[in-house]
Amino acid sequence: MVRKLKYHERKLLKKVDFINWEVDNNIHEVKVLRKYHVDKREDYTKYNKLSRNVRELAQKIRDLDEKDVFRIQSSAKLLEKLYAMGLIPTKQSLQLCETISASSFCRRRLPSIVVKLRMAQNLKTAITFIEQGPDIRVGPEVITDPAFLVTRNMEDFVTWVDSSRIKKHVMEYNEERDDFDLGL
Repeated sequence: MVRKLKYHERKLLKKVDFINWEVDNNIHEVKVLRKYHVDKREDYTKYNKLSRNVRELAQKIRDLDEKDVFRIQSSAKLLEKLYAMGLIPTKQSLQLCETISASSFCRRRLPSIVVKLRMAQNLKTAITFIEQGPDIRVGPEVITDPAFLVTRNMEDFVTWVDSSRIKKHVMEYNEERDDFDLGL
C-alpha cells in the first residue's frame, strides 16, 4: 500500500541499499553501551572522540625525532596525564596510547569504580546507588552523576556518605557499628 515513487525519488534512492544497511561500528557501540550501562549515547561519542584525539596526539608525538627535547617532554606529560587518569596501566611508552578506547573511559566511570571497590555487586546497582540518593561521595563531594570520571588519586576517596542507609546496613552486618549509633 505504498505509493509509487516519483522519478526524482527513485533516482535518489537508486544507490541506497536498505536491505544491507550498515551503520558505522553500531554493533560494537551497543555492546559497550550495554556492558558499562551507559545511558547517554552522547557520553559514548565523547569518549570515542577523546580516545581518537589521544591516539592522534600520540602518533604526532611519535612522528617527531626521537632525540628531540620537545618530544621527550611532551610524551612524558601525555603519559603522566593518561596514567593519572587511569587510562593506561604504566608510563612506559607511547605504544600504550594505541590501546585507549571508549571502553577505557567507561572503565573509569564512577559506577565501574564502585563495583571494582566491591561497594556494589554489579553496575546496575551501583548506578542506582549513585543516581537515587546521596549514598556515594568522592572526597567531600556527594556525586549523583554516573558519568563522573574517577582518577587514580580520587579512587582512594570513593566512600559511602556518613548518613547512608547502605553504609549503616553494611556496618550492622559486619558488627562494626557502635552501640551509641544504635540508640542503646
